[in-house]
Amino acid sequence: MSDPGPPNGRAARALHERLTAALDAREPVAVGTVVRGSPLGAKLLVLPEEIVGGLGDTQLDALVAADARRLLREERSETRPYPVADAAAAVEVFLETFPPPPTLLIFGAVHVAQALCRFAKALGFDVVVTDARAKLATPERFPEADRIIRAWPDEALEELTIAANTYVAILTHDPKFDEPALLGSLETPAAYVGAVGSRSTNRDRRRRLLDAGLAPEQLARVRGPIGLDIGADTPEEMAISILAEIIAVRHGRAGGPLTEATGPIRGRPGEADGATEAAAQADPPSTAPGPRVRAGSSSAPSASSS
Repeated sequence: MSDPGPPNGRAARALHERLTAALDAREPVAVGTVVRGSPLGAKLLVLPEEIVGGLGDTQLDALVAADARRLLREERSETRPYPVADAAAAVEVFLETFPPPPTLLIFGAVHVAQALCRFAKALGFDVVVTDARAKLATPERFPEADRIIRAWPDEALEELTIAANTYVAILTHDPKFDEPALLGSLETPAAYVGAVGSRSTNRDRRRRLLDAGLAPEQLARVRGPIGLDIGADTPEEMAISILAEIIAVRHGRAGGPLTEATGPIRGRPGEADGATEAAAQADPPSTAPGPRVRAGSSSAPSASSS
């Protein structure tokens, strides 16, 4: 294993500039830093289709890049040990991830959507509201929305990139809006697709979609009636119910009462309570656009720091 040491000035600047560009463009990006072992302070920048820098060993770079991309999907950071040929002890690498903010895509500029947009922004989501009814889909009714699209669902979907961290809430209560939105959303890797309606409305909708040729495994992705069972009645309560289900899905949880839960009560299953407690008690992230900032990290760490 060669030992190039920490990145030199020019390499550090190039790595930092690429990191800053990725953050500005809201690309998923991670930084791996050797924190124990040699070369101490060496850094590897990992993007979906690109790596910048190096940790002194090509096999180590490949292992770290694979783990970094997995952690980006899971929206987690961690320190991991790696065995390295000809090294007496494992090298420890801190993998700090900067996933882009999750997106909430709302079909239907209804009263519930107003509360849902407001609450989701407070939770760090980018929010897109779309409705073909121009009188409803306005900045005055949705001042917090990052984007408002006045279009039919199929047209709106053509304008958007739906990623694995996109959550879709279909609130229109009208088959001519709901069903095209469902069909289009189910063709994407969206993490969540939920639709309003009573149990009977959802049963009828499912039957129509199956009759139209939608595969049962695709239909099984639809969460309808949307939201968790908290007895929500007002638009604000319904928005909380929907967001609660989205948060549970995002963290791999069932959404039941904590009094019946086992294991850690915060974060994803398998995460230590201590780490999530520390994150919950840390200073709040900046309100500026960009990835969430974790406890103990900056939005764009210096590439030359060790």
